[in-house]
Amino acid sequence: MMGKVDFPCLGAKLVPAEKVIANEYNPNVVHSPEMKLLRLSIELDGVTQPIVVYYNKNKDQYIVVDGFHRYIILKDKLKCDKIPVTVIDKPLDERMGSTIRHNRARGTHQIRGMSDIVLKLSKKGWSEEEICNKLGMELDEVIRLKQITGLKEAFANHKFSRSWKEYEERRKESKKLKQLELI
Repeated sequence: MMGKVDFPCLGAKLVPAEKVIANEYNPNVVHSPEMKLLRLSIELDGVTQPIVVYYNKNKDQYIVVDGFHRYIILKDKLKCDKIPVTVIDKPLDERMGSTIRHNRARGTHQIRGMSDIVLKLSKKGWSEEEICNKLGMELDEVIRLKQITGLKEAFANHKFSRSWKEYEERRKESKKLKQLELI
């Protein structure tokens, strides 16, 4: 296959959702926060990648090779009656390999890179709450990522609580009370 690359993505088509089924071997698990983020991604950006499937002619079914969680969001959560698919024609063992390669190729996000993105979004005016909601992060994660990029710049738009001022005021009150006790 040196020098030759196929482009099955160019043959994407819409098929009835009830004809698309899960494969029986995918070991990938997506947890609830990531599923919520995937749904948000589809709602905000649309479907940017078709579901990769194998077409079983005998059963007139499309078996998911990659994109099962997108398929679940589209069919079960968003109630779509059509699903965009890209068909690959490979035997089962090769489809299993494709599933694993697709899952593993997504990789993980590097901390420094995520840190830079959070900082750039902050500079663009995104609030910490907006970053949390749109990127599927917890506030403590956003704060930790901001700390990596440099405190002064990263926290320029941060709304700090009054806890330090309250502590200072209590401390002053405590000193006054101690002085009164000495009199």
